[in-house]
Amino acid sequence: MKLKRIAASVLSGMLALTILAGCGSGDSSGQGGKSESKGAESTAEAGNNESEGAESTVEASVYENVKLLGRTYESNGTLWMGLSGTGVDFDFTGDSLKINMTGNPADADSQPRAALYVDGERKDDKMISSEGTTFEVTGKGSEPVNVKVIKLSECAQSCMGITSIDAGSGTIAPAAEKPHKIEIIGDSITCGYGVDDEVKEHHFSTTTEDCTKSYSYKTAQLLDADYSLVSFSGYGIVSGYSDNGKKVEAQQVPKYYEKLGYTYNLGFGGEKPEDLEWDFSRFQPDVVVINLGTNDATYAKKKETKQEYQDAYVEFLKTIRSKNPNAKIYCTLGIMGTSLNNTMKKAVLAYMDETGDKNIAPFDFPQQNMNEDGIAADWHPSDKTHTKSAELLSAKIKEDMGW
Repeated sequence: MKLKRIAASVLSGMLALTILAGCGSGDSSGQGGKSESKGAESTAEAGNNESEGAESTVEASVYENVKLLGRTYESNGTLWMGLSGTGVDFDFTGDSLKINMTGNPADADSQPRAALYVDGERKDDKMISSEGTTFEVTGKGSEPVNVKVIKLSECAQSCMGITSIDAGSGTIAPAAEKPHKIEIIGDSITCGYGVDDEVKEHHFSTTTEDCTKSYSYKTAQLLDADYSLVSFSGYGIVSGYSDNGKKVEAQQVPKYYEKLGYTYNLGFGGEKPEDLEWDFSRFQPDVVVINLGTNDATYAKKKETKQEYQDAYVEFLKTIRSKNPNAKIYCTLGIMGTSLNNTMKKAVLAYMDETGDKNIAPFDFPQQNMNEDGIAADWHPSDKTHTKSAELLSAKIKEDMGW
């Protein structure tokens, strides 16, 4: 379909994008959001555009113009992002581009943090204000550039949305799909907690959290894979982090695995991500990685509580398999402690025995070497540790999958 350029404003239920005559729409299937929006055809509005060569305003679904990263959600003209690593990826041809964003009202340590990449290089890194924040891109005229916006911080603290993309007289189109897909499920390690803070006594802040420096994002990059991250700091399978040995049931990842996330803040313009079901048909990974147990270990210290963790792990594996029938599943643990590694392996064996599913394997991460590789806030792994972990995990996946 040939389209004249559309107005750069937010239209009801759509993210408005600027397109020149002759630009077709791409397909970003498998990347998340409202299923009813995918594949929607662009329709011209009636108006004073009858004369030849006049501009027409067209409603274009966001799914046809950008590749969506992770579990995103489109509502009332805003593309919402909650979970770590969510964002957009597209090719821009033109002179200048503006990406307008909003965040949940939050204090300085809880605002969403996002980065702008142009042709793979980080060009900007901002905390996203509820009053509005803009990324600006200088293009190369007729030569396309790749543009990515990635939410660096996690969902639990706050969410952010893209309210409009203004391409001026330029065009945008979805970035190409990568040859592989991976989903990684985890906790603060997967989120990149505190990776930009090298003082171990410091605590959580979204200003120092960066999922792109985590083993999770790095693994996806090494595998040349599109990714989806489902991770929450402090969470586990049977218990969240406990400072008194008692089970923290509220912080269980399985409760939110089938949702668009969980947040203590306002969510998606009043809608809560934990109330929204994720459509798994939008992203079917080749590989699923689970890295959960570090927080469970603060509760599962005795024989009976370790058994509870094992049993809950088996049940979670059944859920994951039901949603990802063809994926190879890797069960990993160990970066911040190995006390539950053997129990995790027992869970894998128990699951295999019960279901007959052999498309699954355990993988031990070596525990972080703080003296050699440094340490981040709250004793979390450093950027160097994350890099080493990603190299080990990606090598294993490449070997097994033949990539």
